[in-house]
Amino acid sequence: MVVVASAVVVAGAAAGVMSALAGEGRRTTAAPDTSAPPTAAPLPAVPSATAAPRTPSAPASSASRAPRPSNPAPSATRTTAPPAGGLLYRHPDSQVLDWVAAHPTDPRRPLIEARIAARPAAVWFASYNPGAVTGQVRAVTSAAARAGRTPVLVPYAIPGRDCGGASEGGAPDLAAYDGWIREFSAGLGDGPVIVILEPDSVAQSDCLSADDLAARNASLARAGRALHAANPKAKVYFDGGHSGWHPAAKQAAALRAAGAASSGDGVFTNVSNFHRTADEAAYARQVLAALGGPERLGAVIDTSRNGNGAPAGDAWCDPTGRALGRAPTTETGEARIDAYLWVKLPGESDGCQGAAGSFSPDYAYALATG
Repeated sequence: MVVVASAVVVAGAAAGVMSALAGEGRRTTAAPDTSAPPTAAPLPAVPSATAAPRTPSAPASSASRAPRPSNPAPSATRTTAPPAGGLLYRHPDSQVLDWVAAHPTDPRRPLIEARIAARPAAVWFASYNPGAVTGQVRAVTSAAARAGRTPVLVPYAIPGRDCGGASEGGAPDLAAYDGWIREFSAGLGDGPVIVILEPDSVAQSDCLSADDLAARNASLARAGRALHAANPKAKVYFDGGHSGWHPAAKQAAALRAAGAASSGDGVFTNVSNFHRTADEAAYARQVLAALGGPERLGAVIDTSRNGNGAPAGDAWCDPTGRALGRAPTTETGEARIDAYLWVKLPGESDGCQGAAGSFSPDYAYALATG
C-alpha cells in the first residue's frame, strides 16, 4: 500500500485487520449484539487533550492510489435489489467494545459506544490460515443467521497484498489462495451475506507484471464463482478504488479483466478512505456504466469516516477534522447503490494516533464529534 493511495493499513501480516475470531491478530471487527443502533447520546464532557500523534510506523495502505487513497487499518469486522435479510449484523467481538467495557467512567464512553460500537461493521479475514478459515467464517455467518441479520465479510489474503507495503502478506501463491478462498466460501452458509472481495486487489495492481496481473485477475474471477457456488445468496463486490483515484473508464476496464461483471454482483468503493458519499455514488455509477454487464450490478460504499470528506493534499494517516459518515444500511434510496457500509471500523488507527490497526479512543471520539 503506497502512501499516495492506500486503502488498508495492516500492521505486519494481519495486525490491524478486523478479525472475526480471537487468536487471529487483534480483534477489530464490528460491534455488539444485533439490536437496532441506538439514537446518538448527548455529548459527554470534553475529554482532556491527547498526546501528539506519532509518526506512522508504516506507509499508507493500499486501496487508494491517485490523488488520495483509501487508508484503513483493519485488524483480527441498491436501488438494485439490496441483499435479502435487510438489517446488517454487528459482530460482538471488537477492540472498541473491549475499550467500552474497560472504561465505564470515561467521559468519552457514551458517545463512542452509541455512535461507533453499536453500529454494524465488516469482519475482516486477513490471515492465510487453511484449515481454520472455514470454521471462522461459519461462526460469523451462523451467528448472523440466528439473529436474522446480514454479515459483511472481507477476505484479505491475496498474494502480493498491498504491493509489499504496510499491509503486505497473504497466501504464498495463487494456487494456495484459490484453496483458501474455497475454504472461506465453505463457511458462508445459506443465508444472505455481503463479501467485500480483496480491497486494493484491482485498483492497486500497478506493481504487478502483465503476466502476474493476468493470473491475479483469473484468480479473482475464480474467487467470485466459488463464493456464489457455495452460497447463491452471497453478494460479492469487487474492488472499485474510489473517486479520487483512477478515472472511471480505467477502473471499469480493470474490473472487467478481473471478472467483476461475470463473477460478481458489483463494486465497492472508498474502503478506509474519506471521499464524500455523493462523490462516491456518482463515481460508482460511472464505473458500473463503463463496466457494462447485467443491470443487476450495484455498488457499496464505505461511509465509516467520510462525513467531512477527504482531507487536503495527500494526508492519509488518521487525518484531523474527519467525521463519521452515514450509518450502515442496505436502504440507500440511491439508484444502483446497494448499501452504505462501515468496512473500516472508525477509531482504528492508520498508524499515527496509535499502532496501525489499534483502537484509539481519542481518534474515535474526534470522529464521533467531527
